[in-house]
Amino acid sequence: MAITIYNTLTQEKEPFKPLEDGNVRMYVCGPTVYNYIHIGNARPAIVFDTVRRYFEYKGYHVDYVLNFTDVDDKIIKAANEMGEQVPDVANRFIDAYLDDVGALGVKQATYNPRVTETMDDIIDFIANLIDKGYAYEVGGDVYFKPRSFDDYGKLSHQSIDELRSGARIQVGEKKEDPLDFALWKKAKDSEIAWDSPWGQGRPGWHIECSAMAKKYLGETIDIHAGGQDLAFPHHENEMAQSEAMNEKPFANYWMHNGYINIDNEKMSKSLGNFVLTKDIIAQHDPQVIRFFMLSVHYHNPINFTEELLQSAKNSLDRIKNAYTNLEHRKQTSMNLDQSEQWLKTIRELNDQFEEAMDDDFNTANAISALFEMTKEANRYLEEKQTSTEVIEAFQQGMANVLDVLGIQLEQEDMLLADDVEALLDERTEARRNHDFSRADDIRDHLKAKGIILEDTPQGTRWKRADHDT
Repeated sequence: MAITIYNTLTQEKEPFKPLEDGNVRMYVCGPTVYNYIHIGNARPAIVFDTVRRYFEYKGYHVDYVLNFTDVDDKIIKAANEMGEQVPDVANRFIDAYLDDVGALGVKQATYNPRVTETMDDIIDFIANLIDKGYAYEVGGDVYFKPRSFDDYGKLSHQSIDELRSGARIQVGEKKEDPLDFALWKKAKDSEIAWDSPWGQGRPGWHIECSAMAKKYLGETIDIHAGGQDLAFPHHENEMAQSEAMNEKPFANYWMHNGYINIDNEKMSKSLGNFVLTKDIIAQHDPQVIRFFMLSVHYHNPINFTEELLQSAKNSLDRIKNAYTNLEHRKQTSMNLDQSEQWLKTIRELNDQFEEAMDDDFNTANAISALFEMTKEANRYLEEKQTSTEVIEAFQQGMANVLDVLGIQLEQEDMLLADDVEALLDERTEARRNHDFSRADDIRDHLKAKGIILEDTPQGTRWKRADHDT
């Protein structure tokens, strides 16, 4: 089955056809680095990292670009308030961003371009738009003319007249039409600036991504992605600039993730429910946060509550515990002939996982397949005799899903399994020496840690108290 993607441009699911066989060129809009990111910013980082992981699982090579806006009105304002230089503020919050998303299991991008490192490309891009008649300079500012681009509004599915009715010219702006947007901004006194044919200044917001996407991925890319809030005006303007400049489609697929609500209310500073990613990570296992984020299809809104986060933790614990119990049981498994029905079940569940991900990266349904795989694994562990081949097939199936989801089978769990085994060996030796008091102490200690022992003719088995799904 081919991967299908819901394309914001066409408002339909479309089969994915790469520009180049076996390769994916993917651009994801990154943060403006003037502060720590909130969990709304964390969602696209997790979602599109998972998209990338699934492409790689399917054998694609992915060139993944995520940019940093490291000069902007907000960064300049923050630097002035902090009494710092713009580059220092930007560098600090880039590092903070990478720390946050790294904790959430996000892989390093192929490229992380910055505006300040792409200035020559941006200036050349703007100059060419002026030469082609799509932009104009006035008083040191440069503006793009949406009315000069016939298809303006096609991404957000709005007509030029609808857009015109909501547009305004702000105080100090010299643009000809309220719809016109800035490509280059004249520097104010003592403001960070770069030389250009139009005088000292810096880029507008939208032009940077057009220039960086072209530099690192080419004139046409496979996928452009970001939060739903970026579809208009940011992505609409990017598309207009790039297609006016290059005279070809900018991106073949446009992907946008939904919003995050906090306790059923839209997150905002005014409501006091604005949650920083670093604060959530400090309170909760970041793997649980990631698992929770992927429990809802990326295109839909997600409601963030402590109760739902706890539920995600319980579910993830059960999955990991099942994997660990499989690892334990493998030590006493053997080669059995009658395993085909179980292997068939595992193959069917693997197929369910891939069908879910092929269908517009439906992680919610992929997790459902993982839950079913966990349930079947736990059922298999009730067998008196188990096959090493089946155990390993269950483990491989679970590991494949978890790797695509970006959830690690944490080393701590495996170390804990080793600790349990060591204590079981000590308990066996104590019972052999008729030291039943010590054997009982070990059983009680393990029980307090959530480990349940079962003495069988084949030896002592153990499981975690919440292993059932």
